[in-house]
Amino acid sequence: MLNRRHSITVRVGDISIGSSHPVVVQSMTNTDTTDLKATVSQIIGLAEAGSELVRITVNTDAAAKVVPEIISRLEENGCYVPIVGDFHYNGHTLLTHYPDCAKSLAKYRINPGNVGIGKGERRDNNFRQMIDVALKNDKPVRIGVNWGSLDQGLLNQMMEANAGLENPAEANDVLMSTIVESGLRSAELAEEYGLPHDKIIISAKVSKVPDLVRVYRDLATRCDYPLHLGLTEAGMGNRGIVASAAGISILLAEGIGDTIRVSLTPSPGGDRREEVRVAQQILQATAIRSFTPQVSACPGCGRTTSSFFQELGQEIESYLDTRRREWKEIYPGVEELKVAVMGCIVNGPGESKHADIGISLPGTGEDPKAPVYTDGSYLRTLKGSNIAEEFIQILEDYVHQRYGVENPLES
Repeated sequence: MLNRRHSITVRVGDISIGSSHPVVVQSMTNTDTTDLKATVSQIIGLAEAGSELVRITVNTDAAAKVVPEIISRLEENGCYVPIVGDFHYNGHTLLTHYPDCAKSLAKYRINPGNVGIGKGERRDNNFRQMIDVALKNDKPVRIGVNWGSLDQGLLNQMMEANAGLENPAEANDVLMSTIVESGLRSAELAEEYGLPHDKIIISAKVSKVPDLVRVYRDLATRCDYPLHLGLTEAGMGNRGIVASAAGISILLAEGIGDTIRVSLTPSPGGDRREEVRVAQQILQATAIRSFTPQVSACPGCGRTTSSFFQELGQEIESYLDTRRREWKEIYPGVEELKVAVMGCIVNGPGESKHADIGISLPGTGEDPKAPVYTDGSYLRTLKGSNIAEEFIQILEDYVHQRYGVENPLES
């Protein structure tokens, strides 16, 4: 059992973050917020994919004006995912001038690098205005530090102090320490301005995995605020997926992290929901949360020159993805289901027995038959041209028998 770091609980809409609550998956839109149709459509898609919070950019008067309408249209479509407003530079003005926007959002993200301590009285006042609005509307905030927009006044101050030491630290060490200090000092100031302790979440985004691990380990020992994990500017495709998984998984395995986002750069016209799926897979692969039935499939080798098992594995994966939403409604716990689609006699039977339900397909030169196993025991052997269809039917029957809840009205 994973030993989670102790943290307080912060409520964001109807979602609880921190303490022993499940690690929350979140995402962010990349539409122009003022494009109502596109923004609402993307939020619904992200929520349906499993994003439990969705952040939107609120950077202009026009964007602030349209936020209440976005929330209204979402609710008309039966989507009640909490919406977080992402503010930079002018957040104090937008939240003050557009009270309906401030009221509609479930949380405000504040970047202390462009509004907050360390840059003079005007910046301090801007930060305080945002905290005052949060207080007025009973909203939580995320103090979101990012090394790409770090408070330069604070960084210079810490660099100068380091230079005066007998054994000064490396510049990158000071940079990482400044990121942590920025988040903690801003949270402390927010509390001085009246924001309750249980209304604050902290994030500290960097782009390198070792730096990410270091910063969050430091934060984890110095505060009990819930921590939002994510590698900023992770990149495109496999690079972004691997880097995010590497950094986030290390921290999760140490019990650090209460909500995560995988910041993938999509290809032109790419599917924004991919970042949600990757975040879910990180949590599922680390045995922290389960979201969908999992398929273990043979990678293939010289024993499996036929592509049949690959095609069947893909077909089963697609079938599970199609059925998972309906299954989740009627079969509680089905997200824990483990299915094995194996390709030859070497590991096939054994792997199939370790899964809840598995099939071992014939490899090159083996008899054209496919034994099926359920709960570690042999069930039956499939043969002929309808193996896929027959296995899917066995799968459906297994799910119904194992996870089905008897209807009391019919008993």
